[in-house]
Amino acid sequence: MIDRARDTVSSLTRLGVGLLALAIVVSLLVGSSNMAFFGDVVGNITGLVASLGNAGLPGLIALGVVIWLVK
Repeated sequence: MIDRARDTVSSLTRLGVGLLALAIVVSLLVGSSNMAFFGDVVGNITGLVASLGNAGLPGLIALGVVIWLVK
């Protein structure tokens, strides 16, 4: 049962990462103002990276945890 839940979460994570990559590419191709569904994906990611960078060591630790979870 736990293996099935882990597989489901893994599949949903892969789907989310794929949709994020698609949104980034489409945003760069057509511009963020033309994307009603995805919004300003590139701006949101830039803001997230900037806020993690301003947080210092805790931001770096949080980034490491997020990368570890995605892998």
